[in-house]
Amino acid sequence: MRRAHGTQGTALALLYVCLWASAFVPSRILAGLGQPLWVLAVRFVAAGLIQLGFAMALARPWPRSRASWASLAAYGLLANAGYLGLTYEALRHLSAGMGAIIASTNPLVLALVAPALLGEALTLRKLFGLVSGFCGVLMSMASRAGSQAARPADVGIAFGGVLALVASTVVFKRLKIREDLVTANAIQLGASAVALLPLAWAIEGQPHLPVTAALFGSFAYLVLLLSIGASFLWFWLLRNGEASRVSAFYFLTPIFGLGLAALLLHERVTWADAIGLGAVALGITLVQGRPREARR
Repeated sequence: MRRAHGTQGTALALLYVCLWASAFVPSRILAGLGQPLWVLAVRFVAAGLIQLGFAMALARPWPRSRASWASLAAYGLLANAGYLGLTYEALRHLSAGMGAIIASTNPLVLALVAPALLGEALTLRKLFGLVSGFCGVLMSMASRAGSQAARPADVGIAFGGVLALVASTVVFKRLKIREDLVTANAIQLGASAVALLPLAWAIEGQPHLPVTAALFGSFAYLVLLLSIGASFLWFWLLRNGEASRVSAFYFLTPIFGLGLAALLLHERVTWADAIGLGAVALGITLVQGRPREARR
């Protein structure tokens, strides 16, 4: 990473990926309730209102141009309504661990489009690191192929969500969004809510989610730590670092995701996962490393 390169940037990126990966467990619980679009829509309404309250209480500046509002809305539609909508739909049947594995393909896809769309160089070292990380992901995926935990249709839906997330990153970096991060998060969450509320009503009908402790606990975790905390952190990382280097940390998603899914949902972890995650660690090291002369 450029300005975010170093101990601080690495620590914040690791924190972000830990938070992001931890979302697959409560997301799997909520998606299993049968109305994933309603869950997301209400989540974005709640998070957007809380973020709006923060912005007003702190008197943070709002964007002055229509282009800035449109850019932030587009980001929200892709990163939240698109990525999370498709991911939640896939998690109706897809295991939480497998969902985390598919999400970790984000860095490879982004690296392939970054040279043309973001002007970020794809060096041989970075390419080798990305391929190593992706091979590690494929190794874990292969151990689940053909099972109900990884049906082709669900994998395809989840990967469509990854493409939407990559597109949101390109939008944020290419349009050089420089608005206040508190108000920016409020706008993108609001746009996501506006898009998903009518869609949830049209597809899933009237909401009928069961009122349980698991529902409230999962919902509160996703609203406060993911939609508000992790989103703010991701904006900061993108603003202060090269997109492909920041996104390389997504390869760590399976490490946290598989571990939490095994611990909390009793999903199995295999030797193929351990070997694959070793390749992931190597890949991240190569992608984040810089030649000595570049660090002078």
